[in-house]
Amino acid sequence: MPRKSRKLGPIRLTEVAKLAGVSPITASRFFRNPEALSVSKRERVESAAKELGYVPNLAARALASQRTEVIGVLIPSLTNNVFNDVLRGIYDASEGSRYTIQFVNTRYSILQEEKLLRLFQAQKPAGLIVTGINQTEESRAVMQAMNCPIVQIMETGPDPVDMMVGFSHYDAAFAAVSHLLQQGRKRIGFIGARMDPRVQRRLEGYRDAMKAASLFDPNLILTTPTPTAMTLGGTLLADLLAKAPDLDAVFCINDDLALGVLFECQRRGIAIPEKLAIIGFNDMEFMASAVPSLSSVRTNRYEMGRDAVTMLVEAVEGRRPAKPVVDLGFELMIRESSAPRNG
Repeated sequence: MPRKSRKLGPIRLTEVAKLAGVSPITASRFFRNPEALSVSKRERVESAAKELGYVPNLAARALASQRTEVIGVLIPSLTNNVFNDVLRGIYDASEGSRYTIQFVNTRYSILQEEKLLRLFQAQKPAGLIVTGINQTEESRAVMQAMNCPIVQIMETGPDPVDMMVGFSHYDAAFAAVSHLLQQGRKRIGFIGARMDPRVQRRLEGYRDAMKAASLFDPNLILTTPTPTAMTLGGTLLADLLAKAPDLDAVFCINDDLALGVLFECQRRGIAIPEKLAIIGFNDMEFMASAVPSLSSVRTNRYEMGRDAVTMLVEAVEGRRPAKPVVDLGFELMIRESSAPRNG
C-alpha cells in the first residue's frame, strides 16, 4: 500500500507516540534520555519519528529545562590537522549519549570568539568546550554567566573559568630544546608561524631553555604571523640560515614547519642530523614516516577531546570531577633527526 501523504504543519510528539504504540511520556523520554528505554521501544519511537518527519523542538525544551542537550565546541581552525584528533575524541566520547555536538570555528580571532560565545549563551547549551585559556575579559564574563559546565582545552593555566584539560606548552618547548642542548647543539633556532598564545608560550619555553644554557641569541628566532604550511617551513629556514649560517639545530613550533625544514635541507644537501638537528611539535603521523624520521613533542590531543566531554557530562549530571584541572602531559619522541652526531 502506498504510504499516507505527510500532513502539513508541525508533527506533534503525541502523533509519534501513537504510531510507535507507546505513551507520550515514553516518547518524550526517548528524546531526552534514550538509554532509559528498552531496545524495542527505542527502535519503535525512532522509526515513528523518522516516518512522520518529527523534529524535537530544542528551543521549547530549553525553555522548559533551562538548557538544551547540546555541547558547544569552539575551535580556532578547521584546516589545522591538530584539531582533527581533538574532534575525534569529542565525537567518540559523546557517541551513544543524549548530547549533540555543535562546533564552531573562531579562526583565531578573539572578537569572533566573543560573538560565538554570545550565540551559544542564547542557545543554553548543556556544556561548553573552549580552546585555550586566553579569552578576553568580555568572553570570560559571558562564559561565567552561562550557568553550565565549561572545559577549556589544549593547555592548562592558573585561572580556569570552570575546568581544564591540556598540558603546559612552555614545559613541552623547554624539554624539546633541552634535548637538543643535551646532544651538544649550541646554535638552536626557533621557527614559528601564526604565533597564537599557545605558540607564544612555546617561544617562552625555548627562550628560557637557551638562557639557562647561556646560549640565547635573538637572531636565532624567526617568526611570522602567516598561517603555517610545509612550504613556509622551508622558506623560514632559508631566511634563518641567511642570518645564522652556523645554525646547528631548529625547534619548530609544529610538525608542518619541521617537515618543510627537512625538505629544504634535502634541497640544499644539508645532512640531517650531522649538520642540522630538527624537532617539531605535536607528533603527527608523518613524523615517524619521514626519511630521516623526525623528532617531535607528542601531545595527547584525542584524550583532550575525550576527557573534556567526559568531564562535562559528569558535571551536568551532578558528579563534579575531583580534579577540575587535568594535565595530560607530553612525551618527547626522539628519532633520527635529533640523534647524536656520528663521531
